[in-house]
Amino acid sequence: MNTEVVLEDLCLLIVDSEHKTAPKDSDGLHPLIRTTDLGKGRADFAGAQRVNSETHALWTRRAVPAKGDLILAREAPVGGVSRIPRGIEPVLGQRTVLLRPDPAMVDSQFLMYRLASGDLQARMAEMSTGSTVPHLNMGDIRNFPIPQLPSLNVQRRIASVLSAFDKLIEINERRIEVLSNAIQSVYRAWFVKLRFPGHQEGKLVNSELGKIPRGWTVRPAGETFEVLGGGTPSKKKPEYWTDGHIPWFTPSDLTGSRRRFAPEPKTRITDVGLLKSAARLFPAGSVMMTSRATLGVLGIATVESACNQGFIVIPPKHEMSQQYVYEWLQSQAGRLEKIATGATFKEITKGAFKQFPVLVPSSETLAHFAEVVEHPSQMIMSLEHANQLLAQTRDLVLPRLVTGQLDISDIDLGVLTPTEPG
Repeated sequence: MNTEVVLEDLCLLIVDSEHKTAPKDSDGLHPLIRTTDLGKGRADFAGAQRVNSETHALWTRRAVPAKGDLILAREAPVGGVSRIPRGIEPVLGQRTVLLRPDPAMVDSQFLMYRLASGDLQARMAEMSTGSTVPHLNMGDIRNFPIPQLPSLNVQRRIASVLSAFDKLIEINERRIEVLSNAIQSVYRAWFVKLRFPGHQEGKLVNSELGKIPRGWTVRPAGETFEVLGGGTPSKKKPEYWTDGHIPWFTPSDLTGSRRRFAPEPKTRITDVGLLKSAARLFPAGSVMMTSRATLGVLGIATVESACNQGFIVIPPKHEMSQQYVYEWLQSQAGRLEKIATGATFKEITKGAFKQFPVLVPSSETLAHFAEVVEHPSQMIMSLEHANQLLAQTRDLVLPRLVTGQLDISDIDLGVLTPTEPG
């Protein structure tokens, strides 16, 4: 197929989502896929909010999403797209569209990657309208042009090459989840249930957090950690930003990655920008927590960095390991949210955080915990870095493959199929 077609020609069904918010149920079985859950060729089905079966039945009256269907974001932001995998029965959130590719015309996986490619993403951005929030209307989507589709056989080969990267990333993500759960389980057993090594030999004493082992203490966060914040250099001063070399985080860097070890941000500030603002350098190993609007998202810095004012940062300059601090903050998410204030948006101020009580175990227990979780945490960091490289490589070859710039006729697809060890 060498002529340009429109999206409607390639699909059996194009259906808009309901124009209202589905009621959420944390115990529900069905992921609610919002535009923020969609990436370029991927979706966070596991981390999405949930709805129950009754809501699923009501919100899929127009069409029941099925394996192989695509979900496309038409607003906020435009262009996120993913394919529904086997075993997932989602509900579409507002401003998303369900596409059901015609298998006689196009391979659904290839179409997903084609829509995620740079040229079509740019075209969607150009076609979107609206002064406040750019969006694609349904007519634009149905008539969206798709250029020069190769044969179905070539489409499937291209999709196989690209999906090999995604399968490897998915396997690594499952490994990361297992390792993260293992660290969390140790933390909960030792410091929540107080079943730490040697607990049988000690006695419990009263504290403001309830019964704790003798020899442990409860101290305000401000007396336990060094607590740092951040700042934003003036955007009116190019010399604060141009050719900057200091990594500078914003909350979206953490909310966008959701990784234990935060990847380096793309934004850099200069030495002058650091000097002329409230931003401060903090060392690698510092634990960052978003403290405004989206509260409590965590990340561990892997390089010396700075951040804006939407963070509380705890440098690694105390007896507690970064992994203990990370798990402690994660375990306190609900209680920390209660100390947030603000009418327009919620914020955990540094002053309020410094008064927040911290359970401080004995130095021996803390050292033992750090030793136990060191290996799994290092494995998580390695796997997250591997996934970053895999995603970068996939994104590099994707536009060349789907536009026919790379010839894959001689590639043995069998060697690209990843296997997951038992």
